Amino acid sequence: METIVSALLVFVSTSIDYLVVLTILFASQGKKGLKSIYVGQYLGTGLLVLVSLIAAYFLNFIPQDWIIGLLGLIPLGLGIRAIFVDEDIDEEDIEEKITGDGSKILAFTSLTVAMGGDNLGIYIPYFTGKSLIEISISLVIFALGILILCKLSQNLSSISAIGETVEKYEKVIVPVVFIGLGLYILIENGTINYFIGQVLKVV
Repeated sequence: METIVSALLVFVSTSIDYLVVLTILFASQGKKGLKSIYVGQYLGTGLLVLVSLIAAYFLNFIPQDWIIGLLGLIPLGLGIRAIFVDEDIDEEDIEEKITGDGSKILAFTSLTVAMGGDNLGIYIPYFTGKSLIEISISLVIFALGILILCKLSQNLSSISAIGETVEKYEKVIVPVVFIGLGLYILIENGTINYFIGQVLKVV
């Protein structure tokens, strides 16, 4: 149950910004682009997860858990950054990327990877130390999450001014979840306790 909840939190926190973009894509592409958007989202997220799993695998060879816990500083930093840095989504830039020549699936995949580059800072520490069963459960949650995300965006694309509403809540949810996830990783791996112990020794 803990794995399911944590996987849901990780997926939601890293995918909420996709909701705005996907809504724009579904609204601009129409029925002809549906398949390409879905496939591109799965392929792009799959590539990000694959890179994260490979990195997490090698991090498992680090002998002390508190060192792995330092990875929690990444989502913590991203959460703090999200509070102070306002990154608006440029709708014209998105449309330019998908209306050029070439495969639309490749374009959507590239867009997903480009937007999700910072997700590696969340995925890598999350997957580090996870068992094969926990990883499998997480991947199923991610796969279902992508389907729900795409379906939701597709439905929202027909509602006027929905992008503004999503962006409004995104600026609140993302920092809270990222900071919470960072602290969880630091605490779960004993990193905070380790440094507290070191300070007490000095004192």
